[in-house]
Amino acid sequence: MEPSLQSIDQVRASALDMAVRFGPKLFVALVIIGIGYMVGRWVGRLLDHLLLRLNLELPIRTLLVRAARVLVVGMFVIMALQNLGVELLPLVAGLGVAGAGVALAMQGILGNVAAGLTIIFTRPFNVGDYISIASEEGEILDISLFSTTLGHADRSMVVIPNRKIVGEILHNCGKIRQLNLAVDVAYDTDVDNALAIVDGILRANPRVLQDPAPVTGVSRLADSGVTLRAAPWVKVPDYVDATGELNKAILETFRARGIAIPFPQREVRMLTNT
Repeated sequence: MEPSLQSIDQVRASALDMAVRFGPKLFVALVIIGIGYMVGRWVGRLLDHLLLRLNLELPIRTLLVRAARVLVVGMFVIMALQNLGVELLPLVAGLGVAGAGVALAMQGILGNVAAGLTIIFTRPFNVGDYISIASEEGEILDISLFSTTLGHADRSMVVIPNRKIVGEILHNCGKIRQLNLAVDVAYDTDVDNALAIVDGILRANPRVLQDPAPVTGVSRLADSGVTLRAAPWVKVPDYVDATGELNKAILETFRARGIAIPFPQREVRMLTNT
């Protein structure tokens, strides 16, 4: 029993010695981490207000705020480890080697993240804009760190990795698009009257924007008639519906007003030797 009692006493003595030596340091380290947590929350709120003024999207704003909090807390954790006497140089070296390996294994993902940050801060487009890029086009539905989602009129979606967007030629229509409608009338038609009718139809349609004003005019002298052009602006979601409504209204109004829409025709002359 005596050896066992001696072992228990030694354990108690060792525990008491460690508590005396490291207890205050451990308490201070926990206090430092607690302060770091509160400072991280304060920095996060401050950054959130700043990003809100920049009109960043909510998911991106949340991600950046969380990253800032983690960074601040991480700095205080390093201070706490230093207070405990932990050697940070080997730890940092090990993390650097591990980070290099992870970076090599995740080149594509990191490339998307870097491109996503470029898009977020340069803001070449916003949610709701209609863009054309990388042989794809559509309305911007979502912008994340890794990809950008486009929506089509048929309710399908195209997800483009951000690294495929940065550095490419981008056509951004914004939140409005211009229709390009064309209708042929016979050569003997009063063109001014026909253009006035088309302009009235454009201005009467609620989907057509009046600022910028619709554009009408003669675009081409075709083989079978005069081609009139109607180019109004509409909001991106109204593009398909407005096209159908305006074409239908022009057709019905021209019929009612007796304006002929000519069929394609050719005049063939037969020459005979006499």
